[in-house]
Amino acid sequence: MTVTTTPRPARNGVDVPTLFATLDAVKENPAIAAFQFRAQNTWQSGTHSRTVYSDFFGAMQEMQHREATVVESDHPEVLVGTDKAPTPVEYLLHAIAACVTSGVVNIASARGVTLTKVSSTVVGNIDLRGILGLSDQVRNGYQGITVSFEIECDADEETLRGIVEQSRRRSAVYDVLTNGTTVRIDVAARQAA
Repeated sequence: MTVTTTPRPARNGVDVPTLFATLDAVKENPAIAAFQFRAQNTWQSGTHSRTVYSDFFGAMQEMQHREATVVESDHPEVLVGTDKAPTPVEYLLHAIAACVTSGVVNIASARGVTLTKVSSTVVGNIDLRGILGLSDQVRNGYQGITVSFEIECDADEETLRGIVEQSRRRSAVYDVLTNGTTVRIDVAARQAA
């Protein structure tokens, strides 16, 4: 008996055949799943700093992004900055939205669901008394984050909710934010010339 399979087409901008080939490759060789992402940050002035993303380790080799990405961070003037860029905690809002969104798109594509719109609003509430050292009872970070999606697609609501839930469960950023990650800070102090 001969079984004929039809290759899955690209959907929602996702190369579905490559997505499934990647899953199969990792199943066959789990070592290729170990990645290390890096960022190089340099202080500019005041609360303004610049980060460059250019290289990473993945699929058992050193790799380069097609282009280096530079992002800026600062504080608004009301928080003693020059407001040249978003605050570091605002980048977390982007990170959770982008991570869950990419998961939604990949999962929908793998399930054959066509998306016509995916947008989200992310709100993070923070009490600055912790950061400012004015209260030991207030945490330094967000007290809570809410991600609200608006999605248009050719699937019913139950299917869509299942896709979003699977994306949430598989989101690396959601995992870091809700389960915590060990962070070690090393310092190399040098005497200024």
